[in-house]
Amino acid sequence: MESPAQRRLDVIQSHLLPSFNAEDDSFLRHNLTSSSHFLNGEKYSVRLPEKLQSGKWNVHRSVRSPLKLLSRFDDHPEIGTLHDTFVHAAETYKDHKYLGTRIRVDGTVGEYKWMTYGEAAIAREEIGSGLMYYGLKQGACVGLYFINRPEWLIADHACAAYSYISIPLYDTLGPDAVKYVVNHSGAQAIFCVRQTLNSLLSFISLIPSVHLIVVVGEADDQLPSLPSTSGVRIISYSTLGSQGHSNLQPFCPPKPEDIATICYTSGTTGKPKGVVLTHGNLIANVAAFCRVLKFYPSDVYISYLPLAHIYERTNQIICLYNGMAIGFYQGDTLKLMDDLAALRPTIFCSVPRLFNRIYAGITNAVKASGTIKERLFAVAYNSKKQAIMSGKKASPIWDILVFNKIREKLGGRVRFMASGASPLSPEVMELLRVCFGCIVVEGYGMTETCSIISLVDEGDSSTGHVGSPSTACEVKLVDVPEMNYTSDDEPYPRGEICVRGPTVFQGYYKDEAQTRQVIDDDGWLHTGDIGSWLPGGRLKIIDRKKNIFKLAQGEYIAPEKIENVYAKCKFILQGFIYGDSFNSSLVAIVAVEPDVLRGWAASKGIQYEDLEQLCNDPRARNAVLEEMNYVGKKAELRGFEFAKAVTLVPEPFTVETGLLTPTFKIKRPEAKAYFEKAISDMYAELLKSDQTSQRML
Repeated sequence: MESPAQRRLDVIQSHLLPSFNAEDDSFLRHNLTSSSHFLNGEKYSVRLPEKLQSGKWNVHRSVRSPLKLLSRFDDHPEIGTLHDTFVHAAETYKDHKYLGTRIRVDGTVGEYKWMTYGEAAIAREEIGSGLMYYGLKQGACVGLYFINRPEWLIADHACAAYSYISIPLYDTLGPDAVKYVVNHSGAQAIFCVRQTLNSLLSFISLIPSVHLIVVVGEADDQLPSLPSTSGVRIISYSTLGSQGHSNLQPFCPPKPEDIATICYTSGTTGKPKGVVLTHGNLIANVAAFCRVLKFYPSDVYISYLPLAHIYERTNQIICLYNGMAIGFYQGDTLKLMDDLAALRPTIFCSVPRLFNRIYAGITNAVKASGTIKERLFAVAYNSKKQAIMSGKKASPIWDILVFNKIREKLGGRVRFMASGASPLSPEVMELLRVCFGCIVVEGYGMTETCSIISLVDEGDSSTGHVGSPSTACEVKLVDVPEMNYTSDDEPYPRGEICVRGPTVFQGYYKDEAQTRQVIDDDGWLHTGDIGSWLPGGRLKIIDRKKNIFKLAQGEYIAPEKIENVYAKCKFILQGFIYGDSFNSSLVAIVAVEPDVLRGWAASKGIQYEDLEQLCNDPRARNAVLEEMNYVGKKAELRGFEFAKAVTLVPEPFTVETGLLTPTFKIKRPEAKAYFEKAISDMYAELLKSDQTSQRML
């Protein structure tokens, strides 16, 4: 009997080409080429009928692939798996630089040292053969439990070559989550480093499927041994490679429909869910990206975003296919600027959290530079902005006088920037394009779609949207009546974003119930995000369906939308908006920008012993709330969407404190519990204020 996962795969594959007869196909082609009938001047995506017979045209595809969703590379259709991709790269770019690190054997930091594609090919065969030597069969799950470094990719490449399934483990996840993922996936081997080995050993008896632990960066005589009765061998990475070298095994190439990886989403609530992604899913995603944007063997990429997240995994596959060089950071984000200066990358991918910091750093530096320099920056900025908007080249004098110094902060060679994981504000996007003078694009996606759902086109200079659908998927908006979002909304249709195509995952591992909640019978993945179609067929993210709640008066609140608005406040490093159905107003927890708050205090002559004392000063809270109100009014927040009270905290929200997911999204239940007293105190203060006001009336 056909499994539910296989039925979903059949549905998805059936939509790689429209399932219409010859007459229908002729009708479809006629309407897609009629600029006055259905396209309505759309430039970036075209509309198709959800079902031809219904006459309702609400499914969007990229204008680059209106009649066929892309599932393979245009110039190399023979590549169907990650193994095929590596073979192509190793043969084409054998002597090119591939993986670079700065850390020497003695632990000191030097210039980047490189492994070539050819050397990586030898290493992946040795590591894969080593796993076979220890008895791993095809289809076995292999955990990867350490931060970005060459051995992570070599192990992942070995998994692809010998048909193992890689299980990325966030090094920042707590022991309980790691234990759950290892047991749920049934991982038989785990690659780790000394730090994560210690974590594994603390619960080794509770992960019975594991019988091999491979430790990276350590010698065998530095490793502990376990009793033979444990059934677990601990060996070094170098020993595994040596044993594989002495016992080389032929590759066991996977098929496109075979599982490549199970990515466990850390999530903001509940236990991690295992997202099952095939080789075909990943290839379709990267092939679609490479159709829109071009990369070259001369490009250099810096890897510091967590490899356990699909965003970075996608970036790595793109680099591999194009023969690019990948330089790894030292492992400390506080030293990232030093790594950028040493590597001088041409490709820089990040998340809004870091781009917001860059934005704040530049704007604050300009304000503090003095009147003359501030005016010069404004003239240069406006002149270059107008040139970009009109598609012209800006005068090089502005780069010489102003912007080259800013470009040097990222090494001086960046020609392409990309932002993902959450929405990037238009102001930040604009500043990046002007100051760095390079291509800046924003993408939208999720683990369940191998990352990319939509992407801003290279020539699109507008902001405030996430571009048009990937050439490997189609997108439609479904009405959400409880939030008053419908396809009939004016001026633009709105609704929940739904996705279908060869990039959509096969389901949640061992969880058919949750899979059915997100993938319907027609193969549409319901993302939980609310979108709107803008002119030109571009998608804008406007809300979140899942993270909504009601206030006491019945008004629906989307806290993430409000947090994104308040992120523009100069005092705010991070913000958490809270409300519930027992209260009629919102409150905020704000992790402050230390330098900005200290500068404000100095301007007011306020004395304080430390930042925590300043955060508790009522004058500081009032100043931040006043700035938040200003930003909120500018963004046209509705009255009930304004925070009525704020608590300032000196320390940022972090993954380590359990307040953020590894992709820097707020874990709302944990944040509520962590700040429970502060939230309670704010509501008590608001209640007292209301009672005082009523007595006065």
